[in-house]
Amino acid sequence: MALPDYEGWACFVAVADGGSFTAAAAALGLSKASVSKAVTRLETALGISLLHRSSRSVTLSTAGAGLIEEARAMVAAATAATEAARGDRLDLVGPIRLAAPMSFGIKVLGPPLAAFLDQHPSVEIEVLLSDARNDPIAEGIDLTLRISPLADSSLLARTIAPVATSVLASPAYLEKHGTPKHPLELAGHRLVGYGHRQRAMPLHFQRKGEEATVLPTGPLFANNGDIAVPLLVAGGGVAMLPDFIAAEELASGALVRILDDWSPPQSYLHLLSPPSRLRPARVRALSDFLVDNLKLSCTGAHARLSELGSART
Repeated sequence: MALPDYEGWACFVAVADGGSFTAAAAALGLSKASVSKAVTRLETALGISLLHRSSRSVTLSTAGAGLIEEARAMVAAATAATEAARGDRLDLVGPIRLAAPMSFGIKVLGPPLAAFLDQHPSVEIEVLLSDARNDPIAEGIDLTLRISPLADSSLLARTIAPVATSVLASPAYLEKHGTPKHPLELAGHRLVGYGHRQRAMPLHFQRKGEEATVLPTGPLFANNGDIAVPLLVAGGGVAMLPDFIAAEELASGALVRILDDWSPPQSYLHLLSPPSRLRPARVRALSDFLVDNLKLSCTGAHARLSELGSART
């Protein structure tokens, strides 16, 4: 059996990701001619066309589109194996691409990343903040933090911690409009809609076998929780948000929790990585560091976890 053409596969991936042979050559530190020859050699060996070439663009063929994910995984595994063969150095070196939800990145990630970089000053971390669901393999992302149910995929996942979520309002709002005692009473309040995929995601609650569902009716709908916090503080409504988004406001008393005897569906913070278990030492180090340091960031405090547990029993 012929050995895989790793150079050809690497050049193919670079062209697909860069969108041109010129971009691929720059990324790989090769000449454009060398990249073109490597891809052509690979196509000849496979007996298929991986790319459609024109004077203006390079696009994936049907066969190329069907093979690109496996090709990316192969190149990532070969890169990681090469780095692993060099040995784990005490001073880790090199770049890491880390993706995270917008609010979580802003509110939580700064201190742990600063601490990690202080320990490993030769590591470079590129942080990509977005509430959109990214494709770590296609986008070349080493680690992805995600707060959502995990769909079936080839990605490796580590569950870090549960994410404490509460229904929040300001004391002034509650004094003026009254404090809801049952989730269904939220229908009569200015209930802020928060979610990433729909204009109004239903809010689900449970308490000792009893369930309730409420659909936010506005006046504000947002796919990012940070915009809701100042609205709530100003007495503009009620919202269900992760505690970490409003940690400072909860600590100061500007916002308070209501309906604490009801529990929303539990969500979790996950750390995702591409399928190959051969990863550069710097990526493994950051992965372990984040898991160890983010466990309490989503829960608010051990006491809050106890409250959530009690509410479900």
